[in-house]
Amino acid sequence: MGSERVLIAGGGIGGLATAMGLARHGIASLVLEKAAELGEIGAGIQLGPNAFHAFDFLGVGDAARKMAVYIDSLRLMDAMSGEEITAIPLGEEFRQRFGNPYAVVHRGDLHGVFLKACREHERVELATSSEVIAYTQDGSTVTAELADGSRISGSALIGADGLWSNVRKQLAGDGKPRVSGHTTYRSVIPTEDMPEDLRWNAATLWAGPKCHIVHYPLSGWKVFNLVVTYHNDAPEPVAGKPVTHEEVRVGFEHINPVARQIIERGKDWKLWVLCDRDPIEKWVDGRVALLGDAAHPMMQYFAQGACMAMEDAVCLSAELANTGDIESALQAYQQKRYLRTARVQLQSREIGN
Repeated sequence: MGSERVLIAGGGIGGLATAMGLARHGIASLVLEKAAELGEIGAGIQLGPNAFHAFDFLGVGDAARKMAVYIDSLRLMDAMSGEEITAIPLGEEFRQRFGNPYAVVHRGDLHGVFLKACREHERVELATSSEVIAYTQDGSTVTAELADGSRISGSALIGADGLWSNVRKQLAGDGKPRVSGHTTYRSVIPTEDMPEDLRWNAATLWAGPKCHIVHYPLSGWKVFNLVVTYHNDAPEPVAGKPVTHEEVRVGFEHINPVARQIIERGKDWKLWVLCDRDPIEKWVDGRVALLGDAAHPMMQYFAQGACMAMEDAVCLSAELANTGDIESALQAYQQKRYLRTARVQLQSREIGN
């Protein structure tokens, strides 16, 4: 494609990864973020080997590796008996097989890696307080309409604006996300507040009836990420609502005391009611395409949401760089990404149920 800049709606991990992917191919972009400041809400995320492959393609491999915590195993525990069910080692044999490690990272730290890279690259421009609410196109350009009434044009528009994507609303028109009925509470605590006998260098999941608990170290072992999920048929979507300790306890009174003490150590709990969508085959409308959660929002149970968004960014930027026609490039991107992401969406939903 030519030198015209690409518009990217959304300055989260997916949007910034896309900007870096395009920049690496010499393509300029303008990232339009609705918030007043660029940042990420949330705590820990897990990074499979595919994430590290993407980091390298996107030019942030060294920085990403420096801030990751490399865990020794994935541990599955019985939340009723307190016994270990199984463990998957993540050592040298795993790395040799998949070509890269498995790690965990604070979402804010990862976003910061991409943000620093974008700010330092001459082909990336960042704009805040710039919510894309609609778009028009004339065959040669796309014009994004912003919430403040201003309009900005580019050669293409990438909707990386998340679960509640305005770009998807116009492009696909498929209504609101599906509410799963699974409620997740998240907390980050200092490592010294984590029970000493549970300070494992592992991503650990305690599985129980209609509930589970996940914990792992973050930020150079300074803190532990706690994620506890309860299947309570919550009917409405909620994101980041502060809740009391007493509310969190309700769904976990029936589990083993060893697992329950993790909840007792949590502080400043926040609540999310998990949502996703069914896969759709239409991600593209002319010069407009969806990416990341805007294209394929998924449940947390495969820990692949951010990884899939970064894979999208690698694929999309390569197609735009290698194909002269933008509309054909976006169609090729959709064709290459749809089946893989749809499988992860549906498997994530199934394993959570």
